[in-house]
Amino acid sequence: MSFEQLGLSSETLQAIQDAGYDKPTPIQEKAIPYVLMGRDIMGVAQTGTGKTAGFTLPMIDILSSGRARTRMPRSIILEPTRELASQVGDSFEKYGKNSKLTMALLIGGESMKDQQALLQRGVDVLIATPGRLLDLFDRGQILLADTKLLVIDEADRMLDMGFIPDVEKLVSLLPQLRQTLFFSATMAPEIRKLSEKFLSNPKEISVAPPASPAASVTQRLLPCEAEPKKKRAALRELLKQEAGEMQSALIFSNRKRDVATLQRSLERHGFNAKALHGDMAQPARMETLNSFKKGEIQILVCSDVAARGLDIPAVSHVFNFDVPTHAEDYVHRIGRTGRAGRSGKAFTLFVPSEGKYLDGVQKLIGFEIQKISPQGVETVSGEDKPENRKAKSSPSQRKSTSNKKAASGKSAASSTTAKEDTAKEQVSEEQAAEKQASKKQESEKQTADKPEKAAKGSKKPTGQKAKPGSGQKKSRKKDPELLENDESTSPFGEHTPAFLLRPVPQTASA
Repeated sequence: MSFEQLGLSSETLQAIQDAGYDKPTPIQEKAIPYVLMGRDIMGVAQTGTGKTAGFTLPMIDILSSGRARTRMPRSIILEPTRELASQVGDSFEKYGKNSKLTMALLIGGESMKDQQALLQRGVDVLIATPGRLLDLFDRGQILLADTKLLVIDEADRMLDMGFIPDVEKLVSLLPQLRQTLFFSATMAPEIRKLSEKFLSNPKEISVAPPASPAASVTQRLLPCEAEPKKKRAALRELLKQEAGEMQSALIFSNRKRDVATLQRSLERHGFNAKALHGDMAQPARMETLNSFKKGEIQILVCSDVAARGLDIPAVSHVFNFDVPTHAEDYVHRIGRTGRAGRSGKAFTLFVPSEGKYLDGVQKLIGFEIQKISPQGVETVSGEDKPENRKAKSSPSQRKSTSNKKAASGKSAASSTTAKEDTAKEQVSEEQAAEKQASKKQESEKQTADKPEKAAKGSKKPTGQKAKPGSGQKKSRKKDPELLENDESTSPFGEHTPAFLLRPVPQTASA
């Protein structure tokens, strides 16, 4: 079947032809006719099957007749992440270039004043994340009374990220008479309950078993050690082995801090790698993503923020540095490769502590992932450079080393006796020096005691001050130093009297 048989307008068909597409994908072939009929849709399809064009193409034809009013959007598309919202906006610009539809992108990290200005002019298609849309509604900057078409994309991801209460509040603010398109990659029981709440007599479309990976993706499992350095070394060795076939690659990690650590490690070892995670500022995230799409960055280390819906056709490899805790995330991660009929490879690094997560993944996809042996993977610390490692010695080197040790042992034995004699001489000299020092100290003590005894024996009138030039003053200058340095020989015992430590006041001359 061709796009002409789906009932699309000539302007839209021309835009599709300019984009280089000639045949619709299965989800597009089944969904577009029912969307044009005005039916509610519950679409379930694996990632990379063209769900975005499945609702953007018919929406352009539906909205082509009519005019938007200020602050009252005619249609709303809810996306879980800013990257997905931006990508859907690119799709509308590509397929709707021959129409006069206006579009606005309401996402966090962008200027709210610019977004308010777009809403004031009137918007036909409003693409938003739930948080920013509710924020503008609470500020009175947007009215939802004229919205006739609602699209909830990646509903299972919104459930995982906790956006469902916001989505439920937004749906309650919309008119009851509307068309709702509900798309998800998986169909958990919670998702089905939500669809029953939001949809009215929907047409259920499923082009593949829920949460099944694409057949064009080759999946492999690499057991490795749990130590982070050795695990990073195993990943680098795997990247080197796949370098010949790798155009660009995504590396997924469960934790944001590991994303930054892994990116720095790869960059230090000469890989062209950058990081992408939710804590980055929105301009930096968009700049990194655009550079990756242009081919300026070969390896993108990211969290699950990039695992949903991003359409980057040139991705040839996906590496899971950690087994995802939610089995559905595995399908979304490896769905970034093997898109649009291309082939791809997906490798998952596995440590023993992730056994329950791996069992959940294999149970969900319905088969056991083939394991590969870690051939050529470094077993030493991954941060150690090869030039810093000591090479193993040959037998001849070990023999020469032992001969050198034996020769050095003999010389050491002869030098030991000489060292002992020298040590004995040094000990005798030190003992003689100590005896001489003790004799000198005793003589100083005796000379210091004589003035003090003379001072005690002499009687002076009350109130008479000591003269500056007396011998008592000289003894006071010498005694504190002697008493502080040698308390055992002090005539006052262990404690020095305060009057000996206090300086003698000087009398002013007339």
